[in-house]
Amino acid sequence: MDASIRDRQTGAPVQGGGSRGKSDATGATTAPDRSGLRVALVHDWLTGMRGGEKCLEVLCRAFPQATLYTLLYRPGSTSPAIESMAIRTSPLQQVPGVFRHYRHLLPLMPLAARAWKPRNVDLVVSLSHCVAKAIRVPRGVPHVCYCFTPMRYAWQGRDAYLEGWADRPFRRALAGGLLDRLRTWDRATAGRVTHFVAISETVRERIAACYERDSRVIPPPVDTEFYTPASRSVPRDDFYLVVSALVPYKRVDQAVAACTHLNRRLIVIGAGPQRERLEKMAGATIRFLGWQPDEVIRDHYRRCRALLFPGEEDFGIVPVEALACGAPVLALGRGGAVETVDSTMGRLYGDPTIAAWEAEGCPHDPSLARRRAESFSLPLFRGRILDLLAEVTAGTARSAVPPRPHVDLSRAENPTRQPS
Repeated sequence: MDASIRDRQTGAPVQGGGSRGKSDATGATTAPDRSGLRVALVHDWLTGMRGGEKCLEVLCRAFPQATLYTLLYRPGSTSPAIESMAIRTSPLQQVPGVFRHYRHLLPLMPLAARAWKPRNVDLVVSLSHCVAKAIRVPRGVPHVCYCFTPMRYAWQGRDAYLEGWADRPFRRALAGGLLDRLRTWDRATAGRVTHFVAISETVRERIAACYERDSRVIPPPVDTEFYTPASRSVPRDDFYLVVSALVPYKRVDQAVAACTHLNRRLIVIGAGPQRERLEKMAGATIRFLGWQPDEVIRDHYRRCRALLFPGEEDFGIVPVEALACGAPVLALGRGGAVETVDSTMGRLYGDPTIAAWEAEGCPHDPSLARRRAESFSLPLFRGRILDLLAEVTAGTARSAVPPRPHVDLSRAENPTRQPS
């Protein structure tokens, strides 16, 4: 799940279509060169290869000459496409031991972001859930923000962030005041963005509520060339599966409690600060594997009775990976999962339940699950995001600030490409 989108030979079959020109399974393309467009990319931090970094990787492949701005960069933690970029960090990079505790430096991040000073650019693209969207861009340059969610710790994630100070009430009170000020700052810096793009309808609604701005929805990519059903028919095993970071807002404890109570087998793939607590509450039918390679995760998707997804996510790439492998998904009926899962391929519940689904005979259609996943394929994402950037640089997309680009990206694309 967390590895980079894989390099494959150009010309390999692509499911889903919708990319520009000839594409391979990485989303690479033979479209005309766009090196004349001067681009700056912005990402909150580069400390691992998760869903946000997979979106960034697509843009790094499309604009390899771009400068990439970030608060922190741990060398070797991302994919070769990202590692090869010209990366510019902030003063936080110099803080001793910063990679162990950077989330506690949240109050300093707006100040650190001031170090980002792009010049001589035609387009700025930020990928943001924290401060990336706050980059100051030259006057008249369009700024497209691919928003994973409004500043998580100041809005929807506020309570979860404060839980880290639960045993220190004075510091918790101080942190609450800081988060209130960060919320004000976050709302104010939304004016630096000319075009918002949301990863889901859920996030689109948050952008409207937090920033009073409209946005276009472009879901993030899922590697449907890698996550596939087994090549031969394999009966599903009797275990349930969770693939998740073990942190409070993921609500993995609900899945552990349910399977312990029902005496059902559950395999948990993932790591995080809650693992010890979860292991203490788990019964004999629960196994914790820690983080595993993508190949191991795919094998479990292919064999599990169903994926359990009890957390409320902005989008939720894990359920779509499971659907791509033909697995049923039982998910909380809030957040991004509502946009990807329905009763033909699993169940949505107000409170996730296993017994009700089993009582109905475990209904799901693996072929429909696969088709749903293919609608989020990498080539489709790449085509959609580059279509939008072409509109922005051509001046045809709505914006609060009229863009004046150096190069019209739309001229560098194949005009005969069919709509995705």
